[in-house]
Amino acid sequence: MIAKHIAMNSVSKSDFADLVAYMTDEQNKQERVGFVSVTNCQSERVDAAVLEVINTQGKNKRSASDKTFHLLVSFPAGEQPDEAILKAIEEKLCDGLGFEEHQRISVVHHDTDNLHIHIAINKIHPTRYTSLDPYYSHKVLGQLCEKLEHDYGLTPVNHKANKVRSENRAFDMEHHAGVESLLGWIKRECLESLQAASSWADLHQVMKEYGLQLTERGNGLVIVDSDGLMVKASSVARDLSKKKLEEKLGSFSPLLTLSTGAENPKRHYGARPLKSRLDTTLLFARYQKEQQHRVTHRAQEWRIVREQKDQHLAQVKQAAQLKRSATKLMGGSRIEKKLLYAMISRGMKKQIVEVNADYRQQRETIFKKYPAQQWADWLRSQAVKGDQEALEALRSREVSKGLTGHTLFGGGLEQPHNAVGRADLDSVTKTGHIIYRAGTSAVRDDGHQLSVSKGADRDTLQAALRMALAKYGSQITVNGSAAFKEKIVNASVLANLPIVFTDAALERQRQHILPTRNKDNNHDESRNQRGRGPATGRSTSRVGSAIVGRSGNGLFSSFTDKPNIGRLGHQPPPESRNRLRNLSDVAVVSFAGGSEVLLPSHVPHHLDNPAAQPNNTLRRPLSWARLDSTSVSAATRYIEERNTQRIKILDIARHRLYTELDVGPVVYAGIRHIEGVSLALFKQQNEILVIPINDSTARQLNRLALGDSVTLSQKGSIKTSKGRGR
Repeated sequence: MIAKHIAMNSVSKSDFADLVAYMTDEQNKQERVGFVSVTNCQSERVDAAVLEVINTQGKNKRSASDKTFHLLVSFPAGEQPDEAILKAIEEKLCDGLGFEEHQRISVVHHDTDNLHIHIAINKIHPTRYTSLDPYYSHKVLGQLCEKLEHDYGLTPVNHKANKVRSENRAFDMEHHAGVESLLGWIKRECLESLQAASSWADLHQVMKEYGLQLTERGNGLVIVDSDGLMVKASSVARDLSKKKLEEKLGSFSPLLTLSTGAENPKRHYGARPLKSRLDTTLLFARYQKEQQHRVTHRAQEWRIVREQKDQHLAQVKQAAQLKRSATKLMGGSRIEKKLLYAMISRGMKKQIVEVNADYRQQRETIFKKYPAQQWADWLRSQAVKGDQEALEALRSREVSKGLTGHTLFGGGLEQPHNAVGRADLDSVTKTGHIIYRAGTSAVRDDGHQLSVSKGADRDTLQAALRMALAKYGSQITVNGSAAFKEKIVNASVLANLPIVFTDAALERQRQHILPTRNKDNNHDESRNQRGRGPATGRSTSRVGSAIVGRSGNGLFSSFTDKPNIGRLGHQPPPESRNRLRNLSDVAVVSFAGGSEVLLPSHVPHHLDNPAAQPNNTLRRPLSWARLDSTSVSAATRYIEERNTQRIKILDIARHRLYTELDVGPVVYAGIRHIEGVSLALFKQQNEILVIPINDSTARQLNRLALGDSVTLSQKGSIKTSKGRGR
């Protein structure tokens, strides 16, 4: 785990609202924004909290430094702590820096190879209005990270500083942009030759061979390239500082004349891609050509917009001058003319403001149309469009590493040209990992294996298995925890996928589960084909209905009232029953089905005492057939509202509509009234089930206390722990 303070180079550019807007922007990605936490603010809404922070910062007039502290917490690739651990880490880091009472907004991002948290902290205290600037925050953060890694069993990371600030900035630039920095290029290409120089003349000669020049600047030395880009000599290596070199070579001797070799150095620095396993020369030339095309078109359109702005301003000023001239010639008192001049000036200023605002909007549109892209960002954009060469260039970078954690990969030959299932492409990381949307979670592909996000549901696992089947064939190898492997086996059996696991134990487990699953499938199919006969609509175990709508018992009781008529030809005609094909007819006792009976005592009770029969036995069952549209609409709107608030408020559980599969004990969580419809809430594990209910059931449930245990049946009936149905 690494915690780093992201400082602003210019205080005037610091903006808390812009920072939070970047943090909460999903950028059309499903796998970007995780949980959002607001701390020490009056409101849990992000927009209201931002206004509160800005107002608090405005109370402090004395501080001239940045009033926002941007903290970034990043985890190693493959490490996925749960939300409770992430929240605890965020809280302890802020407390350790002294910000326990300060307002802050925290957002988790999943769109890169490293899970990370952005924390925007208000350095102005919410009640005292004093500014807090932590002393040597990087050392404090290193110590806190070591302790948190030990406490929560996280992967240990070296937190000892071994680079100066300029080295860190150069490394960050190379990592994010994918191109060489001047400092990094000097260290890789000519550092050993510079350190081996025995005199100032030798040192200057080595510099010239690489297109560099060593000059004095202030109290130290700087290395300058042919384009004027410079770097401190002591940043390249500590023994190249002015003090160290003078101790070794004597007093500094500047370069007086340039030799002929300086004009044609054998090597020179250029912003080229970092060395990788793939030759990217042609690809980089294409990138430079496209960037030059963008620069040219951006400059042309910007020039046209500037000229239009100047013309409009000239027209506005000319019109105002004509009005002033006309006012001067017309009659009237001095006061009247003064008022007219003021009106003309005010109108001109208003028009100038409108022209400038329109110009700024057009300029912003042009820059969005032709954005400047770094090499790595351009490769990502091309990979998203399907450029396989750009994707391979990303994967060949030295920083690119394979996926870890819960992974799937082929046990046989890879089939790279096959389609990867129906999963939608979400984004591509800078290391070439493709993120696919799969259900409510995501699946990542590094070209050699697939990784499933932590906490993935059954739909996501089945989507990952289908992708692996399309990409690698039927032989699949699974890596991860025992629980993950068990879920994968169950998902493959439920989806009936033709997969063979290379792990013998997993394959035995799959073979053991498969017959049971097939038997269940055959049984369900047989039941659907036979039909179930007319239902009486009577209830023996339920007292009331939990549903608003037509009369009946239970949420899905309509299913038993509308059976399937069965498949034609499933049973032989009467004259062909109870016989063997190749033997003569013989009277035998058989297992009767449907309305057939053998003895008078076998006649069902309902034949002698028939009850009222439904007249819709040939209709197919419809999901939510007993609910009116108002109830379903109210429940759906309430669920959408609560799930939207989950992004901003961490403590809200996921809400969803009750289904016939939600059977068993649940915890009563209250009643909500939405648009005149009563909704009962029940907590099941980490989810809230929402059930529309009628007024009678609502009155009965009001007698329960929050947290009481109740039981839900498959047909929507609600029973308390004492057995009373509702």
